[in-house]
Amino acid sequence: MERISEKARSVFADLGNDIFLSAASSLEIAIKSAAGKLQLPEPPGSYVPRRMADQGLRPLPVSHQHALAGFALPPHHRDPFDRLLIAQANLEDMILITADRMFQRYPVQILWAGR
Repeated sequence: MERISEKARSVFADLGNDIFLSAASSLEIAIKSAAGKLQLPEPPGSYVPRRMADQGLRPLPVSHQHALAGFALPPHHRDPFDRLLIAQANLEDMILITADRMFQRYPVQILWAGR
């Protein structure tokens, strides 16, 4: 949380906000953990659900519509997980919290999380 902007922290802290975690993010966390690129205190299969429960995050499943919309986006961003998150935010009319400047090239609502 120390790398997240104050504005993003306030959104997380406001219990009136519904905050979702995409299944795509869970998959990316698991892949990065298995590849040694992300250190977690426990296996992703227990860590992610525990953190979601602790932080009151709601699950956002990935649908076929999400996957196909992610593929149809212009190739500004090569990361398929990020393209999927952008598609989900657009289709579900959600605001995407990110610190990735490449997301600004897409027509998606963003809450800037970078410091």
